[in-house]
Amino acid sequence: MPLTISRTVYDAMIHAAQKAAPLEACGLLGGSNGHTTAFYELANADASADHYRMLPEQQFSAIRDMRTKGLRMLAIWHSHPATPARMSEEDLRLAFTPDTVYLILSLAVPGAPDLRGFILQDGRAEPVELVITNKEPT
Repeated sequence: MPLTISRTVYDAMIHAAQKAAPLEACGLLGGSNGHTTAFYELANADASADHYRMLPEQQFSAIRDMRTKGLRMLAIWHSHPATPARMSEEDLRLAFTPDTVYLILSLAVPGAPDLRGFILQDGRAEPVELVITNKEPT
């Protein structure tokens, strides 16, 4: 099943990644029925160009906000400022959330952001189809 991302969320993710570069940016996406509509930019506590760590209090605040709005967490996203949009060994090792899409936004090619989605199955990262849409779910 594809993950649908609203254009507003997609654009916010790109803006956050470009603003944070050359460091990795990170955050969460919320929504319902496979449609993301809520964007949460969280701090990369490690301020690193090759990994990220979210602050638990920011994660809990975002999840609480989603629940208040009747949404659920659909994706965890982070950027790769200079490498391809693929799950690194570290990304795989630190992926603990089941039934959640892991989104990686690569800025490796200037002017051509590349967003890829993955879900973990038996310890492997399997690709997830992404659909960017201008239509908001009803």
